[in-house]
Amino acid sequence: MGHPVLSSAAWMGGTLISFVAMAVAARELSADLGTFQILAIRSLIGFLVIAVILSQTGWQQVSLCNLNVHILRNLAHFCGQFGWFYAIAFIPLAAVFAIEFTVPIWTALFAAILLAERLSAVRLLAIVLGIVGVLIILRPGLAVVHPAALAMLGGAVAYGLSHVLTKKLSGQDSSLCILFYMTLIQLPMGLLPAAFAWTTPTATHWPWLILVGVSGLTAHYCMVRALSLADAMLVVPMDFLRLPLIALVGYAFYGEHIDGYLAMGAGLIIAANLINVLWERKKERLVSSTGAIKL
Repeated sequence: MGHPVLSSAAWMGGTLISFVAMAVAARELSADLGTFQILAIRSLIGFLVIAVILSQTGWQQVSLCNLNVHILRNLAHFCGQFGWFYAIAFIPLAAVFAIEFTVPIWTALFAAILLAERLSAVRLLAIVLGIVGVLIILRPGLAVVHPAALAMLGGAVAYGLSHVLTKKLSGQDSSLCILFYMTLIQLPMGLLPAAFAWTTPTATHWPWLILVGVSGLTAHYCMVRALSLADAMLVVPMDFLRLPLIALVGYAFYGEHIDGYLAMGAGLIIAANLINVLWERKKERLVSSTGAIKL
């Protein structure tokens, strides 16, 4: 068996490739298919994959105890996914990923509101830096803000709420149970509005649709494996490589360029996330050395 850190890096490589592949597939599909239709087919493919896995591991993992929380979580998660897929079609891929990196900021805010987690001065600093980073990217008042950028920002906020509700569920339901309800609940949410403007996928669409459906699952699976092998302090910064990687893909395949505002805003957002990670690591060390900490 290889070194845990190297193995973790390899799994994170799988995460990065999966996210980039999903973004490219979404961009290719957006020329012919609507966002709701892409989300519906993605949920259908994910549902079939999870159903096969549950058939092998046991359906007893699917519990009805927290159904109301699952419904609320997936309403938020669906809004997040809609913002992401919609934005992919209209604004540079790097801008989508940069705004998406604000998700931990909104997660911290929702955790303070819903889970009574304390907002320390360090976390507040990270939140402020992240918001400033978003304002630099969007440049309200200096440029016309594209509706897709606002959709992605709303999606990031929705993802933050979804993450907090996932944390609430994870203590009681298995990962497969959460994924099962995610695909089951979100399938009709995408299918019903998509039915009003349905485009029958052709043979050229299906490889991209399958890639969208599978890459979402592999991205999160690889991330979980990476976190199981190495400290989050090492894993999370590797996720930031998504931004320069997608910027290169956007430049190579779609002729997208990175301006100074996007680079500066993205840098502030990444710095905000690193501050959060470093602060959490410091708290863990203090807890392990003293047995208790009051922050």
